[in-house]
Amino acid sequence: MQSVGCAGYILNSAILAALPAQAIPTHTILPMNIEPLLIVELASLGLATGFLAGLLGIGGGMLMVPFITLILSARLVTPDLTIKMAIATSMATIIFTSISSVRAHHKRGAVRWDLVKGLAPGIVLGGALASMGVFAMLKGSSLALFFALFVSFSATQMYLDKKPAPTRQVPGIAGLMASGGVIGFLSGLVGAGGGFVSVPFMTWCNVAIHNAVATSAALGFPIALANVIGYVIAGQSVQGLPPYSFGYIWLPALIVIASCSVITAPLGARAAHKLPVKQLKRVFASILYLLAAYMLYKALA
Repeated sequence: MQSVGCAGYILNSAILAALPAQAIPTHTILPMNIEPLLIVELASLGLATGFLAGLLGIGGGMLMVPFITLILSARLVTPDLTIKMAIATSMATIIFTSISSVRAHHKRGAVRWDLVKGLAPGIVLGGALASMGVFAMLKGSSLALFFALFVSFSATQMYLDKKPAPTRQVPGIAGLMASGGVIGFLSGLVGAGGGFVSVPFMTWCNVAIHNAVATSAALGFPIALANVIGYVIAGQSVQGLPPYSFGYIWLPALIVIASCSVITAPLGARAAHKLPVKQLKRVFASILYLLAAYMLYKALA
């Protein structure tokens, strides 16, 4: 426990050093330490989400948003801000988990880089529109409700496991850019890496599930980068943010979760290539249902 306490002190100092001056208002009283229990909670979350990012290509956001919401709520952050900060912080960690997991997938030759190039421009535009515009205007409860409903829909599609028409193909450049715009926009509203949209979309276009998961992991980077820039800009003028916030991003969670998730993301990526297709889809869907139920509760509570 002493070592965890020491880690908390080091993390506290690292965050203060990393924060830009405008992220620490002069009227804010910063706590002396980040408690050991918080580090344990965030580290456990990072290890779990890293594995899921590699396994399912979802960036881990579907798991992070509900749990970061729970952690911030326990520290008396206002309900509206807990949802928004959880979404923004989740998205920021995906920058790191995406890099880690996509390296493992790339080594196996599973990433469809032609699809990444076609979808990425639309993803950046859609993500910027969501994070700098719609996200800031919506209430936290509305975002939580949207999260729950859309994730439930995605899980149902995966469970039904409808077989695409044998002749259905990946669309052309214009179609990929439009699809990327939708993926980036929806991801920006729920704080996920886009796998909950991009994986079903690619399998619908007759892309093999393992290639779809690997390609989704690669798409997580442009999705996260575009949205994080928007969250930081949109959150600069927001009042009532807790200490160690940079825009809507909560830095303690970002640092600990990202540090731990990069360890387990390659393990998940290796596991993804060993699981049968149907089992992989059902694992994906089951997790989404559970997290959708929690966020629906938060939206209606």
